[in-house]
This record gives sequence, C-alpha cells and structure tokens, in this order.
Amino acid sequence: MTLLLIIFFLAAVLIINLPPKAFFKKIAFWLALFLLLLQLVFVFLPRSLWTGLNTLCSSNNFSMVQDSLSMVMLLSIAIVGLVALLVAKAHIKSENKLFNFVCLLLLCCIGMNGMVVVTDLFTLYLFLEIVAAAVYIMIVFEKNQNAYEGAFKYFILSAIATTLMLAGVGLTLSTVGALSFTALQIYFANTAQISAGATIGVLLFMAGLFIKSGLVPFHGWLPDAYQAAPNPVSILLAGIVTKSSGVYALVRLGMLGVLVPESLKTLLLAFGAATILIGALAALWQKDFKRMLAYSSISQVGYIVLSLGAGTLLGYAGAIFHMFNHAILKSLLFVNSAAVESRTGTRDMDAMGGFAAKMPWTGATSVIGALSISGIPPFSGFWSKLVIVIALWKAGLHYYAAFAILASLLTLSYMLYMQRKVFFGKLIEGYDDLREAGFLYILPSVILALITIGLGIGFPFIVGTMLMPVAIFNW
Repeated sequence: MTLLLIIFFLAAVLIINLPPKAFFKKIAFWLALFLLLLQLVFVFLPRSLWTGLNTLCSSNNFSMVQDSLSMVMLLSIAIVGLVALLVAKAHIKSENKLFNFVCLLLLCCIGMNGMVVVTDLFTLYLFLEIVAAAVYIMIVFEKNQNAYEGAFKYFILSAIATTLMLAGVGLTLSTVGALSFTALQIYFANTAQISAGATIGVLLFMAGLFIKSGLVPFHGWLPDAYQAAPNPVSILLAGIVTKSSGVYALVRLGMLGVLVPESLKTLLLAFGAATILIGALAALWQKDFKRMLAYSSISQVGYIVLSLGAGTLLGYAGAIFHMFNHAILKSLLFVNSAAVESRTGTRDMDAMGGFAAKMPWTGATSVIGALSISGIPPFSGFWSKLVIVIALWKAGLHYYAAFAILASLLTLSYMLYMQRKVFFGKLIEGYDDLREAGFLYILPSVILALITIGLGIGFPFIVGTMLMPVAIFNW
C-alpha cells in the first residue's frame, strides 16, 4: 500500500500536467488534498489490512519497510503536507503559482514517502535527492533576492551532502558487500571487529545527514532558507522536510545497530548538545519572527540527535516521539507566523505587540505551541523531552540529562520573548483595525494545537502502544 501511495502521487503529477491544462489547474489543489487525506487514512488502517495490500503490490520486487516508524513518518508527512497545502491556498493568489506549488508539493511527498519506506541506503539517497530538487525550487518560488540567496546556500550545502553520502554509500558497499538495511544490521551485529572502511563509510553518510538535518556547524543554509521561502514552504521545511531528509535516516541507522561504536554515539551526543545550545542562543537574538523559529528548529533537532546518542531503546523512542512533536509544533508556530504576516505585512517583532486582542485564535494556539515546545506540562512536548531526559539518565549520561533540562529554560526564554513581543501587552499603535487571520490559517493552527493537547493529556494511555520500542520496531 505504501508503494501505491507513491504511485498515486506520481500519477497525480503526470495527470495534472496533461491537456486540458486549464481544467487540471482548477482541480490540482483538490487532488492533492484528496491524496494527502488518503495517506492520513491509510496510516490508521489496521496493520493486517495494509500488510495485505502490500502483498498485492509485491510482484514488482520493490522492497519496502512498513514498521511503525514508517507509519509515524507517513503520518507526519500527511499532516504537515495538508497544513502547507491549506496555507498555500490562502497565501498564493495566482492560480498558476498555486498549481506550480501543488506540483512541487506532490513531488516532495513522493520523495519523503519513498525515503521512509525503502530498505537500502542507495534507494533512500535517490528519494532524498527528489526532495532536495523540489525544495530548491520551492525556496526560490517567489524569485526575490533573499530567495535566491537562501536557495543558493541550500544548493551548495546540499551538493556537499550529496558528495559525502555517495562516498559513504560506495565505501560501505565495497566493505560490507551490500547496502540493504538487513545486510547492514547483520554485519554490524555479528562482526567482532568492524572494519575501518565500514566505519568511515557510515561517518561520511552521517555527515551528509547532518547537513540535511541542519545540525551545527552545518546549519548555515537553514535560517536563510526558512526566512526567504514563502510561508507554505517554510511550514513544509520546518515541519517535515529536515526530519525526513536527515533525522529519519539517523534514527533508522541507529535502530539497525549501525551506529554501534561508542565513538559514533559520542559524536551524536556532542553534535546534539552543540546544536541545542547554539540554536537556542541564536534564537534569543532574532527580531524576525520566521528567523527566530528557524533557529528554534535547529535547537529542537538537537534534542532528537542527543536522544539518539543515548544508544538505548528508550533513547530511540524519545527521539521518535520528539520528532513527531516537533513536526506538529513547528508547523503550528510557522502557521501562526504566516497568519500574523498575512494581516500585518511584517515579520519584525519589534513592530508588533498586543496582537492577541485582535487575533485571539492565533494568539491562543501560539501560546500552546510555545509552552509545548518548551517542555511545559501537560502538553505533548513535555512528555517527549521527559523521555529523552530519562533515557540519557538511565544510560549513565547524567551531565547530558541535566543539560537537556537546563536548555529547555533557554527554549522557554525565547518563546516567552516571542509571545511578549507579538501577542501580549498593549496593542501597538496603527493596528486598531487588525483582525483575525482567515479560516485557512485558523483551521490548521487549531487542529495542530488540539493534537499537542490530546497527545499531552493522553500520553499515559498510549505510552504502552505508541512509544514502547518493542511496539514501534520489530525487534
């Protein structure tokens, strides 16, 4: 069934570009909406049903993985894709530009869906490049100077990542003799002395993933790309692209036992901690709403990588849960940023103030997102950070556990600063006629806020089925 999803998205791209073009331009948005809703429904189908559907598609010998990690990623892709699509409908006024955005979004979904279900490194790389090509065009969508600068930085660093990943794939193939996840798992589990070639190959591939994930010090492209991109693209980038393009593969490799050597775990811990700290400190100094959220994204990805560095089942569970939470929360905050910009025409937080009085839905959902991402109970962000801290503590990494807790105070600081500058206090002069954003901004923000509230309150009831690594992965 996951293969059918990829085929459906690809068929949709081909169909809407056929004559009569005028007709397909009118239905392109609705077709994309239908496919993303279909993917959302598919994720919640009984496991026996989607396993059976996969069997029907198995004659093409295209190998896929359909464990619960893949399902969590497919769910995240569907939710963030839907949110970006709805905001694009409100943000993009030209029918031609909306059509072009839909085509690029569908291509991006093909790449992301493919990445999270393939079973070997090279095919994962191929789907990753589909995403990279689509995202590059999306960043430069509005064709202004800032967009060209952001896209150029993304292109250069993406090219470096591509080179590193291909070198890693080649070295791993020459050493291990195969690139399938199963072969890699067997090699790293049963080889008493892992060869230097295999270790270097994994390191090169990891370096490419670090760039794609925006980890410090490879994060130079990310703030400019997020800031310069149109608002729907920023939502897509922050919500799911960096997670599926980089972090997902790190999680998958970790769970396969490929990141076995202690040196690799230490590397993850060091990069994760540095990314958390530098991203948070940079966010504190930002005046541009979107740029502050971009640095916040860098910092939160650091938590995911730090949890992977624990090298335990609980650490992987925390990484996955926080990856899903971050997809929801960062999408929510970027939607609210887009809503404010749509009404004010600015992202300068120094020119804002007291907007919650005029934009109550946007202000309320922004508070929920800010508190959740800061790790305040009872929201879902609290639970994922708690799992990460416990995983680090139980792994004997007490200093890193304490660091994760203290770093959350930095997150709370810049999130409260954002709330005070934009939504709290007295309404700034000149905005007496300010009104709430349109329905296509409010609907996604309310849904995303309800997800983080529901997950937070329902965590004790779902932890046994959703988070326990034995349930998430087929060990």
